Amino acid sequence: MTIYTRRGDEGMTDLRDMSRVSKTSPRIEAYGTVDEANALVGTIRPTGHDDVDETLAEIQNHLHVVQADLANPSPDEDDPQVREEHVERLESWIDEADEELDPLRSFILPGGSESGAKLHHARAVCRRAERRAVALAADEPVNEHAVAYLNRLSDALFTLARLVNKRDGVREEAPTY
Repeated sequence: MTIYTRRGDEGMTDLRDMSRVSKTSPRIEAYGTVDEANALVGTIRPTGHDDVDETLAEIQNHLHVVQADLANPSPDEDDPQVREEHVERLESWIDEADEELDPLRSFILPGGSESGAKLHHARAVCRRAERRAVALAADEPVNEHAVAYLNRLSDALFTLARLVNKRDGVREEAPTY
């Protein structure tokens, strides 16, 4: 099997249900941006913190489910779909990390250690993916759990960035106004 098919040479691509759409369609923009976030999360591991690395590996698998979900305009019950449990899992990771962190008292500047800065970058890309999914949902049916997952994931990546920076001994900086 070759990696190239030539089917996209005219600017069209297949959705999961084999319907053809423009590569610039909102659906492609949404799951393509999720793919970008997933690839960025892949550049973060290893962080040097096994628990964070395990969480990020699971997040990458979840993001494949988000992509499959967004790529399918009419899913069957057996198709990959984001479920409430995926969102709840993110919430549990956020809560666990928060127990180790000082309370947040102001906005902080994104950055820190190499892994912390990359997690902040992934958070920003995840927010863009969420905006793309919300734009898609304004015009077409979208699984509400997929949108909620992206919203919660950006919170989780932010919290993991804070956690990694704390463990790496990097002080958080507040913006000056």
